[in-house]
Amino acid sequence: MATVLAGAPATQRTFLHRLRSNRRTSIAGAFMLLIALVTLFARIIAPHDYRDIVGKPLTSASVLGIDDFGRDVLSRLLVGLQVSLGVALSAVLVAAVIGVALGLVAGYVGRWASTIIMRGIDVLLSFPPIVLAIAVVAIMGPALVNVVMVIGVLYIPRFTRIVYTQVLAIRNLEYVEASKIMGTRPAGILLRTILPNVAAPIIVQLSLSVSFAIQMEAGLSFLGLGAQPPLPSLGTMVGAGRDFLEVQPTLLLYPSVLIILVVLALNVFGDGMRDLLDPRRRGTN
Repeated sequence: MATVLAGAPATQRTFLHRLRSNRRTSIAGAFMLLIALVTLFARIIAPHDYRDIVGKPLTSASVLGIDDFGRDVLSRLLVGLQVSLGVALSAVLVAAVIGVALGLVAGYVGRWASTIIMRGIDVLLSFPPIVLAIAVVAIMGPALVNVVMVIGVLYIPRFTRIVYTQVLAIRNLEYVEASKIMGTRPAGILLRTILPNVAAPIIVQLSLSVSFAIQMEAGLSFLGLGAQPPLPSLGTMVGAGRDFLEVQPTLLLYPSVLIILVVLALNVFGDGMRDLLDPRRRGTN
């Protein structure tokens, strides 16, 4: 018992050491932490309310300038980042909870559950995500709640298929059979025995899915189907800035670069975590 207890901190230290030694993943993680803090305190950090007219339109009266309505670009950029990340995180959380549950049931319960759930997932995957998202949001109406639900549903298959594959690989292993012999109920086996052992790919998929969800939200908001004025998001700011590309290109440049940096950091961090958490890949780092 003492050896097991002593081994847990050692394992954590080994993981942290590998994380620090992977410079790209560490830098991406630090940048994501900075973005998370900025997003959390966006409305406190913002020098003005995102709705306030603080200067003459299209001037440089502020740090990053003023938009076409005379509103502070920096304040709207901070709030827009908060809105875009909030939508992406909420959508991915919805997808993760439902997708993981479906994957666990499909992989463990039996053939009928697997057939019903996975065929439903195949049907959902047969539609182009952005086309389906545009159609559904257009029908339901442009609102952030609708965007969250649509993106969440579209990303359920990512989690379901990953968890389903992992459960099929471990459901007949010794520690799962031992739980059955001890009389543990199926729900307990799924939540306490199987789920912790498939957590690594779920964590990786969370990071990667958030990056894709940000792009999806930006695309919908760019088309006017996401955040509605005066509430900004990175997508709406890109859409508004394109009309002033020749006059003040920074209105388009700032939100575009921020989207690129956040998505790049999430992808690099997700790839790095996949390498760190997968024993088969550690030798290639």
